[in-house]
Amino acid sequence: MEQYIIKGGNPLVGEVEIGGAKNAALAILAAAIMTNETVLIENLPDVNDINVMLEAISEIGAVVQRIDRHTVKINGSTIGDFSIEYDYIKKIRASYYLLGALLGKYKRAEVALPGGCNIGSRPIDQHLKGFRALGADVDIEHGKIVAEAEYLRGTHLYFDVVSVGATINVMMAAAMSEGLTIMENVAKEPHVVDVANFLNSMGANIRGAGTDVIKIRGVHSLHKTEYSIIPDQIEAGTFMFAAAATKGDVTVMNVIPKHLDATISKLIDIGCEVEEFDDAVRVVAKGRLRSTQVKTLPYPGYPTDMQPQIGVVLALAKGTSTITESIFENRFKYLGELARMGAQAKVEGNSATIEGIEKFSGARVSAPDLRAGAALCIAGLAADGITIVDDIVYIQRGYERFEEKLRSLGGMIEKVTNEKEIQKFKLKVG
Repeated sequence: MEQYIIKGGNPLVGEVEIGGAKNAALAILAAAIMTNETVLIENLPDVNDINVMLEAISEIGAVVQRIDRHTVKINGSTIGDFSIEYDYIKKIRASYYLLGALLGKYKRAEVALPGGCNIGSRPIDQHLKGFRALGADVDIEHGKIVAEAEYLRGTHLYFDVVSVGATINVMMAAAMSEGLTIMENVAKEPHVVDVANFLNSMGANIRGAGTDVIKIRGVHSLHKTEYSIIPDQIEAGTFMFAAAATKGDVTVMNVIPKHLDATISKLIDIGCEVEEFDDAVRVVAKGRLRSTQVKTLPYPGYPTDMQPQIGVVLALAKGTSTITESIFENRFKYLGELARMGAQAKVEGNSATIEGIEKFSGARVSAPDLRAGAALCIAGLAADGITIVDDIVYIQRGYERFEEKLRSLGGMIEKVTNEKEIQKFKLKVG
């Protein structure tokens, strides 16, 4: 089993290049099969989730050609199977985007009920509501969602709750329906906009992505395109909070600062200096930071995927902080692991109260999910002594070359697989 071993105490300093947005890329890869022509996708993050999605697309018959680590060509003209098996869906929840893509193009799809990180209940009822509104028959059979239609027709749809997944999935299906679809109470996240832009580059007619109302005029076919995925705002935010926790000075490169507004606002609240450039953001932390209150909300609010990272920083801040998690109910598991390092936090329902301490002490901890795992690595970099993080497969699902990028900033972190390598690291760092 792979682990990260970390020697804390060094401020992170320097520049780090941010890769393509994983959450945008997963949906865009699914949408790429909706044309019979070849699609070129650039700025693809080289992470486990992306590799699994490419396997799933290849398995149903599409031609997948990996040009390099960050570029892929996909041709969906050879698809002969409309069923996505459980093996893929249990590895990455986003495999369900193939439901909307296949339903839109072929008017039939079968996808196993989704899995993914255990961060709380993530029902797919809004996805199914949208498909049914477009005219599809949708059933759950033998652990699979089976959706089919003679044709899809435009509709007026109001989502009961704001859902990124449902917004993207229904948008893909509606892109190849007949007539006009109006979707209200939709998600406004940057990756929703990126998927809409990608579909439009293939000839779709989608307007309003990024607002409360998306209007889609269905088209009969889509064509080839070349497209570059937006930068990953969550990866960027993770390194920004790593700078804050370690009292460092880090510039995240290749970002869209506007996408980071909520994260930047909180960093300023707790006492960091933040400087914005056209495609970069610099974060400087001097001295002990101060407490604040955080509530996770759909975009443009504070992102749930950045909650564990700020939680680690607040556990070191002066005073009492509160975090209210309004998206996922299981997102505080990392605080139990952080307590092994000395953190003082109390969780009641969907809120956590955190009393800041001066310093973490190194300990052995386990990553309960993707973002929590990255946050525990940040804690290790800020701690006295040695920290070992288990279950790093979660982290590798969403961060490319994570330990390499941290090392480039002066972080003492290595991937190890056995006790001999752990002892070798300890001897090296003294």
